[in-house]
Amino acid sequence: MRTRRALLGTAMAGSLPGLLLPAPGPAEASPPSSQPSSQPTSPPASRPAPAAPPPQAASPALLPREPLQFPRDHGAHPAQHTEWWYLTGELRPRQAPDEALGFQITFFRSRVDAAPGNPSRFAARQLVFAHTALSDPRRGQLLHDQRTARMGFGIVDASEADTDVKLRNWHLKRIAASGQGMYETHVVAREFTLSLRAAQTQPLLLQGEQGFSRKAPGEAWATRYYSQPQLAVTGQLRYRQQEMVVSGHAWLDHEWGERVLAPDAIGWDWIGMNLHDGSALMAFRTRRADGSVVWQSACLRTPGQPERHFAAAEIRLTPGRIWQSPLSNARYPVEWVLSLAGTRYGVRARMPHQELDSRWSTGNIYWEGLCDLLDAQGRVIGAGYLEMTGYASPMDL
Repeated sequence: MRTRRALLGTAMAGSLPGLLLPAPGPAEASPPSSQPSSQPTSPPASRPAPAAPPPQAASPALLPREPLQFPRDHGAHPAQHTEWWYLTGELRPRQAPDEALGFQITFFRSRVDAAPGNPSRFAARQLVFAHTALSDPRRGQLLHDQRTARMGFGIVDASEADTDVKLRNWHLKRIAASGQGMYETHVVAREFTLSLRAAQTQPLLLQGEQGFSRKAPGEAWATRYYSQPQLAVTGQLRYRQQEMVVSGHAWLDHEWGERVLAPDAIGWDWIGMNLHDGSALMAFRTRRADGSVVWQSACLRTPGQPERHFAAAEIRLTPGRIWQSPLSNARYPVEWVLSLAGTRYGVRARMPHQELDSRWSTGNIYWEGLCDLLDAQGRVIGAGYLEMTGYASPMDL
């Protein structure tokens, strides 16, 4: 399996078949177990070749007091090195509402700095990666698929005007209607297909300092970050050779920045929870190899009350039960205790086996899965996703 750095290095040399060789269509790569995509044909001789884009300029600094501008900031920020749109949630089939399923659909955009002065229109200046996963706790099954391609030629793209990211037949698009956002997404994975609409029910939740999210002390290691919790989801799922009508709730994160992890940080732990009463809870920490905290942040939105952003001293994330992966041998805490200013919550994975091997695309192995949120008495009060990175190896961005 190639790491992301090796994948990019080979790509810049032009020796990876189907990714960055000078073909007229966008180069797309899928995991070896996926069905191979057909090779694009050459364009007609009368079609003018597009001009090569200018070399990438230095990325603008992210400033803590600079307001986000919408709908522009729903779109891509190609001047920043790393960006992602994360849609996670819980689905319930209409014909079996007690059989909850977890889903993840993620698009990543990454700026390529290996050859900024290359004048060729085929040079890779932006890459798009996409992951999708389906968790089936009842059957103890996790399905996962991934894609990667260079951006361009109108088939792989990330719009700067609004959320509209596509990688051939995978896409995520935001549609504004009556002041409320609606996301449409469609992914065709090897073992399932998701076609979903996720409707906004609450205002945007700006994380950190009005959308400026620090990852370490100071301002150098930070991102722009906002969430859309309590999205109302409807749509169709094809799974186990069945077509299912599904509904549920989801959480969307959009985040971008130049430097996401401080030099002494190896990964992060993150939770995003939709509570049954309409509340929304986010907490994360970046950590060192010895488990100590580099930085942590948390936010709670409760209906009828002002949003509360917690100081680092008010936050404590304590790992509990450990699950060891048979694939990577990484040891993941699949139960946590979260304390926010003295209020205690529990986070418990619906099933431990929710590790994603994404070395073929983003170069990392990480854990991301459906979890329950519990109150201090152990009652389930919500559901959402937990993400843990840097346990198999240091996170490489």
